[in-house]
Amino acid sequence: MPMTETPISLAARLAALMPELRGRILADQPLGPFTWFRVGGPAEALFTPADEADLAYFLKCLPADVPVQTLGVGSNMIVRDGGVPGVVIRLPAKAFGQVSAEGTRITAGAAALDKRVAEAAAAAGLGGLEFYHGIPGTIGGAIIMNAGANGGETKDVLVSASGVSRDGEFRTLSHADLAFAYRSSHPPQGFIFTGAVFEGRPEAPDVIRARMDAVQQHRETAQPIREKTGGSTFKNPPGHSAWKLIDAAGCRGLRKGGAQVSEMHCNFLINTGDATAADIEALGEEVRARVKAQSGIDLHWEIKRLGKS
Repeated sequence: MPMTETPISLAARLAALMPELRGRILADQPLGPFTWFRVGGPAEALFTPADEADLAYFLKCLPADVPVQTLGVGSNMIVRDGGVPGVVIRLPAKAFGQVSAEGTRITAGAAALDKRVAEAAAAAGLGGLEFYHGIPGTIGGAIIMNAGANGGETKDVLVSASGVSRDGEFRTLSHADLAFAYRSSHPPQGFIFTGAVFEGRPEAPDVIRARMDAVQQHRETAQPIREKTGGSTFKNPPGHSAWKLIDAAGCRGLRKGGAQVSEMHCNFLINTGDATAADIEALGEEVRARVKAQSGIDLHWEIKRLGKS
């Protein structure tokens, strides 16, 4: 009986193409543990670059037909059960998570936690960035989504963002280059952020920290932060609050499989313990359908969804 050859993984093929690669590239790596929902299939290849130069080398050598996605701490993301084809890039905090202050500016790596940036700004006596204290993601994701909370948005404080283009070239993008809109920005296709510069305003640290404490208090009392969740599920339609529309449509506590609309804040979906990504996404679509039927308003996903079903 003839022997069949074991197919060579994408990760192995890419490693062979890139002999100078210093980061780790692994095949068929589960992504669920990297997301707050704790669901989802594997990455066909998961790449963790050693540093920015390693990332640029990887992208320069990467065949143009291989799709690329990035993953931070997975706080606002659903990875579908079928996994993610191509390469998922995850920037390590050790190389991409540094935060520093100089004058009225904060420089942060793309893997730095938003909360850490708020803390660094407060320590430096710089106000205006405390809204980041209530956003459980990384700076890279904050730029992509124009993340905001409690009256502040990324576009209000960002000066410039640096990163690597899909062809492996280093670039710095200005505020105008990013074309910020509500919960979105528009960088060049395939651009991967590696860092950013923010502008704060001098203020007394105790005043800043009081506002940060208020942000944290609001999160703890109004949001299911101790559940397996993904943050705000839907964008607020113009002139409306998504959670009010969802509540009015009778969706508070609605379940599908192991997924549930939060009883505490109904613009949050939660994994009650055994949900699949399909359960969570289907529940979100059911909520959208009920809101549309009740109010005539289309809700749009704020949570990013990756991969195949």
